[in-house]
Amino acid sequence: MRLLIIGASGFIGPHVVADLLRRGHQVATLDRGTSLTQLPQQITTIRGDRNNLEASKEQIEKFGPDIVIDMILSRRRQAADLMDTVRGIARRVVAISSGDVYRACGILHRFEDGPLQEVPLTEESELRTKHDVYPPAAIQQLKNIFGWLDDEYDKIPVEQTVLADSELPGTVLRLPMVYGPGDRLHRFWPYLKRMDDQRPAILLQQDLARWRSPRGYAENVAAAIALAAVDERAAGRIYNVAEPESFSEQEWVRKIADYADWRGTIVTLQGDDMPAHLRVNSRCEQDWSVSSERIRRELGYEEPVPENVAFERTITWERENPPAMQQEMFDYEAEDRALAVVKSG
Repeated sequence: MRLLIIGASGFIGPHVVADLLRRGHQVATLDRGTSLTQLPQQITTIRGDRNNLEASKEQIEKFGPDIVIDMILSRRRQAADLMDTVRGIARRVVAISSGDVYRACGILHRFEDGPLQEVPLTEESELRTKHDVYPPAAIQQLKNIFGWLDDEYDKIPVEQTVLADSELPGTVLRLPMVYGPGDRLHRFWPYLKRMDDQRPAILLQQDLARWRSPRGYAENVAAAIALAAVDERAAGRIYNVAEPESFSEQEWVRKIADYADWRGTIVTLQGDDMPAHLRVNSRCEQDWSVSSERIRRELGYEEPVPENVAFERTITWERENPPAMQQEMFDYEAEDRALAVVKSG
């Protein structure tokens, strides 16, 4: 099978390429050629701009992909351009989406009203009714980290556009919070740094400590993408991708601690008792856990990389590639004062 991947040089893309090559498929990538990520030499490289796919149509047609995987769709117009460009060339499009399409995300971030959503979320759970996924400041921060994301970011119209095409079938994969070597959000780091700094305790706001969210290791998420791309049963389907169990934040921190060999304690406090730099304003009573049962049942998906390997690789990478985070995030004096109050009480 011949597969074209748009946005293959990011965090997850190289693992998708590697998985497809291991399966014996032919792979091409389309990017601007500005990434430092090294991709295998046996792939075909198409230089182009995902915001001007029409200019690359001749090269795409020459490669003749059976399947197109778009890792970096941000808004409706991009999805429409993608479908218009590869219609008549490819026989299916795989669009990478996000769990932030669910209404539970809007309730969590306080821009959706109404009752809490039932969890675990399935592919039929309610979607957001508002399209401002994140506040402008957060969008700008994400744009600085992910160059493909833009001001109109919203995966809901992306999904709708890809799945509505009567001539070109689509598949949608809703991804979880992805961790692993190369994670630009450094999801392990705020906890791991405190552990490596031999902090006696890690503070968690009580409601955040109980909050559950979906996660996935980068190589395992890539395996799900590759599987859905090459299996024709995925045509017209939406799949959640996530580990089988959505752990609470406290359980997640304890797992990192166990693999990092940290023997400190996890202390939970009410929001008003937390140091200002650690307070969370989300509605953490709205869990974000999702069910990935559909992709496991229909396509036989299983994670190829076990938990211990995933954690050990991620911890090693984080230690070797510490991010330039603001020092205010690690105000240990304020944390010590909060801990002293707990001990005195």
